[in-house]
Amino acid sequence: MRRAAQLLAGIALLGGCRGEQTPTESTTHIQPHAAADETYADENKDLATLRRVTAPFHDFKTAVAAGWSVPITECMSDPAGGMGWHYGNPGLIDKSVRVEEPELLLYEPERNGRMRLVAVEYIVPLSAWTSPQPPRLFGRAFVDNQAFQIWALHVWVWKDNPRGLYADWNPQVTCEHPSATPPMSH
Repeated sequence: MRRAAQLLAGIALLGGCRGEQTPTESTTHIQPHAAADETYADENKDLATLRRVTAPFHDFKTAVAAGWSVPITECMSDPAGGMGWHYGNPGLIDKSVRVEEPELLLYEPERNGRMRLVAVEYIVPLSAWTSPQPPRLFGRAFVDNQAFQIWALHVWVWKDNPRGLYADWNPQVTCEHPSATPPMSH
């Protein structure tokens, strides 16, 4: 009984020690966590912005009318997964990156013949980027894609990707329904 009373007293004392800590050398580890929280909050804010600005483009015709009308690739697939059709807005393909202006929209063909918006891709031509560091958005560095001579960052904002939000290939995306081929722009 005495042991239980001591245990309860210890728990009560610990509960009372929740006051603010005075910053000391032993508590400086709190600062990186705060920075990580701020980075996470910024990433979530940027993802919300991306969803808001691309939501109208679930309708492929709306995306084409807004400038994402140039077919960059046909439906891309790989043993690692798929990416879908890439449609670009040529006016955005330059040496800058902006959360609210993805250069490419990625569409997956569906059984019903429609195109489903699944992701965006931010790109910068390798020749246009002069910094020794790769471009960054969402706290992530772009990937050097030598095949297309671009810096690239995929964001699977509209379809879950078990490999991660920023992975290149998505095993849940398929090119199995070619009848959904979107009209090519003129």
